Amino acid sequence: MHVRPFLGLATIALIAAGCVSPEKYNALKMEREAANEQLARAQQDAIAARAQSASWKGQLDQFSTGAGSLTGLVEKQNTQIAALQAQLSDITGKYNDALARAGQATPLPQALTNELTSFADQNPDLVEFDAAKGTVKFKSDLTFASGDATLQENAKGAISRFATILNSPAAAGYELMVCGHADNQKVSATTAARGHKDNWYLSAHRALSVAEALQQQKVNPKRIGAVGYGEYRPVAPNDNKADMAKNRRVEVLILPTTVTDAAPAAPATKAAAATPAPAPKEEDQALNK
Repeated sequence: MHVRPFLGLATIALIAAGCVSPEKYNALKMEREAANEQLARAQQDAIAARAQSASWKGQLDQFSTGAGSLTGLVEKQNTQIAALQAQLSDITGKYNDALARAGQATPLPQALTNELTSFADQNPDLVEFDAAKGTVKFKSDLTFASGDATLQENAKGAISRFATILNSPAAAGYELMVCGHADNQKVSATTAARGHKDNWYLSAHRALSVAEALQQQKVNPKRIGAVGYGEYRPVAPNDNKADMAKNRRVEVLILPTTVTDAAPAAPATKAAAATPAPAPKEEDQALNK
């Protein structure tokens, strides 16, 4: 527009005509300049407001987009966590199954299991049979005199019957591990004087006695091993007489491995050597077994 030149000419004309005094002219001029300044500031404020609005809108759009991405990320992470938990549950289950099977031997033939079950049933005070582990357990208190490793007569008869089963076709090829165990009470001076100077020695010597008796009953010595564990593998707490008696035992493990040329042997005087299992020992054992 051409308002300003027109106003200027009109003002000059008025002054020239003597209608407006110089003072009024200057006042009008100042008002006009002030109005122009206010208009300029208003325009600047409007521009700034539009810029701020655009900025806020951009931030809002960005936040909305980011919020969508964040939601997707959280959902993805939740899916991954669920998959990992399922995997962990599966691994834990397999681990627990492995623990449950630990120490269990391959099942023995049913005919052999039946024979050993019948053998244990006929000698309940002396023998226990664990079919799951293939273990025949002789209770030390009836197998040996207290603090001694010499087989008692009733135990010799039971071991003779046991050897007959081990020499049968169903069992003749299996390896045998004879394991002696004791409670945690110290041996007496009398027991130590017999050569069983601590529980470790006593358990090994008792295992040797059972192994030798089996060999004398024509069980092939190639099949036999013997070991003493002392008090270091208890099956019950050693805090009462009944549980301590459970820990005094000789176990014969019928192993799933087989031995070639394991036919019954002629009677012999010595079985396979007993080797005490490595473990810490207590010194100066003092109570009789």
